[in-house]
Amino acid sequence: MDKLSGDDLRCDCLPNTFSFSSTAEISGLEEGIIGQARAVKAVDFGFEIEREGYNIYMAGIPGTGKKTYARKVANKQSAELPTPGDMLYVFNFSNPETPKAIKMPAGRGKHLRDEMEGVIEELKEEIPKLFEGKEYEEKRNEIMAEYQEKSSQLMDDFDQEIREEGFMIQNTDRGPVPVPLDKEGNPLKQDEFKELPDEERQRLREKSQDIKNRLDKQLRQIRDLKEKAQDRMAELQEKLGLSVVQPIIDQLKHRFSDCDEEVLNYLDDVKEDIIDNLDKFTDDNGNKSMPLPFKTGEDESFFVRYQVNLIVDNSKTDGGPVIFETNPTYYNLFGKIEGKSQFGTVTTDFTMIKGGALHRANGGYLIVQAKDVLTNPFSWDTLKRALLNEELKVENIGEQYRTFPISSLKPDPFEIDVKVIMIGNPFLYQLLYIYDEEFKKLFKVKADFDTEMVRNEDNMQKFASFIASVCEREEMLHFEAAAVGKIIEYSSRLAGDNTKMTTRFNEIMELLYEANTWAELDEAELVESQHVIKALRKKEERSNLNEEKIQELIDRDHLMIDVAGEVVGQINGLSVYQSGQYSFGRPSRITCQTFLGQEGVVNIEREAKMSGKIHDKGVLILSGYLGGKYAKDMPLTLSASLAFEQSYSGIDGDSASCAELLTILSSLSGLPLKQNLAITGSMNQHGKVQPIGGVNYKVEGFFQVCENRGLDGSHGVVIPQQNVENLMLKDEIVQAVEDNKFNVYPITEIDEAIELFFDRSAEEVHELVTDNLKSMAEKARELKGKQLKSDTKIEEDKEPEDLPDLSD
Repeated sequence: MDKLSGDDLRCDCLPNTFSFSSTAEISGLEEGIIGQARAVKAVDFGFEIEREGYNIYMAGIPGTGKKTYARKVANKQSAELPTPGDMLYVFNFSNPETPKAIKMPAGRGKHLRDEMEGVIEELKEEIPKLFEGKEYEEKRNEIMAEYQEKSSQLMDDFDQEIREEGFMIQNTDRGPVPVPLDKEGNPLKQDEFKELPDEERQRLREKSQDIKNRLDKQLRQIRDLKEKAQDRMAELQEKLGLSVVQPIIDQLKHRFSDCDEEVLNYLDDVKEDIIDNLDKFTDDNGNKSMPLPFKTGEDESFFVRYQVNLIVDNSKTDGGPVIFETNPTYYNLFGKIEGKSQFGTVTTDFTMIKGGALHRANGGYLIVQAKDVLTNPFSWDTLKRALLNEELKVENIGEQYRTFPISSLKPDPFEIDVKVIMIGNPFLYQLLYIYDEEFKKLFKVKADFDTEMVRNEDNMQKFASFIASVCEREEMLHFEAAAVGKIIEYSSRLAGDNTKMTTRFNEIMELLYEANTWAELDEAELVESQHVIKALRKKEERSNLNEEKIQELIDRDHLMIDVAGEVVGQINGLSVYQSGQYSFGRPSRITCQTFLGQEGVVNIEREAKMSGKIHDKGVLILSGYLGGKYAKDMPLTLSASLAFEQSYSGIDGDSASCAELLTILSSLSGLPLKQNLAITGSMNQHGKVQPIGGVNYKVEGFFQVCENRGLDGSHGVVIPQQNVENLMLKDEIVQAVEDNKFNVYPITEIDEAIELFFDRSAEEVHELVTDNLKSMAEKARELKGKQLKSDTKIEEDKEPEDLPDLSD
């Protein structure tokens, strides 16, 4: 049987592969990412197409560079976009509960906010001065004097008229009332009134009512005069106010003439509101000289309405914005309406509206992690709604869930134009695509990030440039060529393929950091290959406690593993254990017992509910192989029990199929299996050996056990031929193979494994198994015949049952 040489066990990356002696001699990586051509094309397409729903989902396992590349390509693409405008909320003078949303050119929002603050402060000083001036005082006195003269003349004429009729107007708590006069012209007393004849009293009452009606008419005329006077005062105040406010607002409109019409309309609304509320611009002292209808005691909070709430300021943004929201809660994404506590109640206004990441990303790109968005309540549904409607409303969580609606701010929504880049794993993408019908409408571009890339000269050079970039960016020591080669070898090991390299750059970064640390501790000028090897060894030592504990149990024969001699129905299978991110392999004893029966192959792990579905399938495939190989001309009268000895946890995978079949054949034939060999590999019903995973860990696990027991050149591992290209074994195993102390055998057919483990031809083993199965079938027929005769004898010996008498 051919076995592998040391060169077949790993693919070394020698220093002469590179044209440099250290990474200090080469430039850093210019491209955004290496080894992800498919993903790069998809992302580029997603950025180029400007259609609804063409947001991007970057799918890949953590550590493949998705986040870094998303930032880099988004920043590059954003430079070509126009800078979006500022977003701001202003007071809605016609409907205060609905603040107006306004967009302005980038940087202009801040100017408007500052200008409005300055204007209001200026008006607070200028408006009171208007009503303290001589001109206003004269016009005010003129209006008041005219009003007083006319109202006094009306009352004097009316008083003279009713005196001629024997009445006068007397002021009481109930207001002015007509009172009759006596002959001397004095008010008639009550006693005198009662002494009058009934006819006279009745006449005076009727006359009094008539005068009262006429008095009401006179008072209405006076009120009309007062209203006219007040209107003239208001016109005067408005005229004077406009003389100050109009030029200031016109100047503002001129400064912001480049803005949309909504900004100019807002300034007109501000002017009208100031004119309508001139009284709010005077202090208490000023109020003393102010006539009606001015009010006093207004709070300074009134002037909040003239503030500008700038929620997005793009004055320092160049091109489109790129926002990476690391904590996509509802409020962080979509904004909120804050409140403040005053006298036991919570109040709010439009200045307390805060923007979110989606506001800041408008006109550019928003990058989020899929898991974070999905696990934050309300974030995912609200994000979908915003993208579908292309508008963003600011409302607090729970507004739509209140039992009774309450009065609250309902700000106008902003129209948005943003491309979302969502980063997640392929499993989340599949779930969303299947169960969320809106997801496929919104994320039409999927960028799949691979976990590996081809190990060719071009990619290895780019890999070296990547290392140089990290060294420059992190101010680390540069790596010599041999050290770069060791890192590439480690990359191939992570990929599980000596023709590939991993794209899980976070794990490569960890190795770079740790190797650099060991080099600095050695006070070296460059990171050498020995520092990379040491970093790998120390990294393993920090994680391999469980591995050492299991190895100790094997060394002390608490976990029973034979690596010498021959045993019937017993073989060394190979398993992979995982402890966190650390994986390691160890041999497992697999045994089989065969006997007469009809159960076929019985998987003890399955019966004990310790077996996974894939392992169960592998065992069932064995039944198919046995039936096809040995039971074409006779029934397969067989019961075989398979077990992983001393296994106390779940087992899954079909990589033990070959080992399990060999134990069955050994038990059936009575031929012993070599214990100095271990085997891994799955097989199909035709006896073809199939590749498996974790081959490096499995070989290294059995090697460790054999090395502790003492290598004698007979030990080895049998693996599928297809897994040879996955081998990236440790240096000590390669050396042991080169020294003929350890062996690795590749196979493609199960018959090759049969010859290795039984040390005889496969035909001989198959003949012996066939003979034994025939013998078992004959015994089964004999036993069945005896049982049939026994059952017949019992029936004949039975007394006939009494039959009923039917003669009657």
